[in-house]
Amino acid sequence: MSDSQDAERVVARLRPHGRALFWPSVLLITVAAAVGYFQGSFAESWQNIALLSGAALAVVLLWLLPLVAWLGKRYVITTRRIILRTGFFVRIRQELLHSRGYDVTVRQNALQSMFRSGNILINTGLDRPVVLRDVPGADLVQAALHDLMEKSLNPIAARRQAEASRTSSPRDQDETTAWGQR
Repeated sequence: MSDSQDAERVVARLRPHGRALFWPSVLLITVAAAVGYFQGSFAESWQNIALLSGAALAVVLLWLLPLVAWLGKRYVITTRRIILRTGFFVRIRQELLHSRGYDVTVRQNALQSMFRSGNILINTGLDRPVVLRDVPGADLVQAALHDLMEKSLNPIAARRQAEASRTSSPRDQDETTAWGQR
């Protein structure tokens, strides 16, 4: 095989759908508007400081943490494997080879169906399926995974068949045999 066939290429880089950041962003705008409206309107300076502190805490907990969590989930699909990376401070990396074979299922709720996203369940035969949560273009990703798995399985089967044909004699290749004889 040449290097162009052996080189692993990135097919897609995915994150969960950006819709997950809708409510945190609405909250950020609301907090900014509330701070802009109420800042300086309190008689005591500690009340203005408490307003700013509360707003900063709300932004960190309800906007920044969901953003960091969303940025910490990445799915990379290459010509040879699927790489799942999760976590920001503690990172977890999981890889699934296409050549191992797996079953791909798309599960969508009503909201995901409206946005053409969905959860992709990859059943590898282990205890629990691997889940790519809320992936945009879930049907397209499922079709791509099926194509990649089919392409990675065919070269292995062809190589095994070629090795078997080289090691066997012409008489062994004849598949028609009499009962009990070879």
